[in-house]
Amino acid sequence: MNKKLLLLIAVFAVGVCLRSEAQTRYFTQDQMPDLVKCLPAPPDTIGSDFDHDVLRYMWGKKMRNNPERAAIARRDACWVMDTLAAIFSVPFGLKISEKETPEIYRAFMDGIGTIEQIRVAPKAHYMRLRPFVVFNEPSLNPDEDEELSGEGSYPSGHTIRGWSAALILSEINPDAAEALYERGWDYGESRVISGAHWQSDVDMSRAAASIGYSFIQTSPAFRLQMEKAKAEFRRVTRKDR
Repeated sequence: MNKKLLLLIAVFAVGVCLRSEAQTRYFTQDQMPDLVKCLPAPPDTIGSDFDHDVLRYMWGKKMRNNPERAAIARRDACWVMDTLAAIFSVPFGLKISEKETPEIYRAFMDGIGTIEQIRVAPKAHYMRLRPFVVFNEPSLNPDEDEELSGEGSYPSGHTIRGWSAALILSEINPDAAEALYERGWDYGESRVISGAHWQSDVDMSRAAASIGYSFIQTSPAFRLQMEKAKAEFRRVTRKDR
């Protein structure tokens, strides 16, 4: 990861979760594609795919010894949309907020809020045990372990959010695409470092987010909001020059 970007992200790795705003859905959960029908099941506990998951879990535990990366992973675990907006404001190059960039904020909040519904059906269907449960040891965020242990590990909701954020924001600001995808990738890897998800959960969640993002392109309301967001971005960035 770029050192300058890492330092900027580290600033956001300090502090508590921000508040969360209400979201409007472009489609209901039932209207979204069913991942159980279009993506493969998670790896069985026997075989090379699961062996890779175990190796990556061990890698994640090792990464916790890096204070800076561990701090980022802890912050990335915050399940609050305004915190996600603050995190992705760094690679986006502009603060994403209801007050300062309301159209971008709306596209971000409502777009991700719609896409993330895609995780619900496969989580309930597979009810995959999370890594920290399998290994009977605390995750990087032990205060969340009790709640997370009652929810399926596959796919990763955090990763779907992070990859969706990169997809939406890179359309609004294509010049920042590389930084956004780098951060989106690392956001998913934070879930492996935390011990909350297997690597295969994270990998499949990027595909899940892409499916969801492609699907919401069919919503005229989403397309209209994205046009408003792009116009706002052009207006605000011109003003900053």
